[in-house]
Amino acid sequence: MPGINTPIWRRTLRMPINCAAFLRQGVEVVESKTEYCATGRRKNAVCRVRLVQGSGKWNIDGRNLKDYFHAEALLHYIEQPIKLTNMGDKYDVIANLSGGGISGQAGALRHALARALSSSDKSLREVLKSSGCLTRDSRMKERKKPGRPGARKRFQFSKR
Repeated sequence: MPGINTPIWRRTLRMPINCAAFLRQGVEVVESKTEYCATGRRKNAVCRVRLVQGSGKWNIDGRNLKDYFHAEALLHYIEQPIKLTNMGDKYDVIANLSGGGISGQAGALRHALARALSSSDKSLREVLKSSGCLTRDSRMKERKKPGRPGARKRFQFSKR
């Protein structure tokens, strides 16, 4: 059971539950900011995104967007929902990526970003839906079958 000195944070408001105890200790209480959370998936990659009101900074697992994704094609692919809705300088993007490879993570980030933007403003949903940003790409790697070296590949056929 947490005591009076232990901070308990509310996830959505980012404000301590017991503000009076924090003010007595001299801890500055952070103002609540509007925050939109969403999850995106692509192949085996999962991305959790938080959109916080800000100036357009990107934080992906503690790194900048251009440091995490080096390819220009992936950068344009990820930034597509932001550019379509003209919200580039309105929100800071904080993302946690796990699983999959670089292209799968880029797709998961794009999907999560589009879902978070549509939850922030319901009028953006139509624009994002028509451009295909809200559609979950369900293509996954096909499993390996027994008696074969891969999913579809077969061992070399020998007549005799």
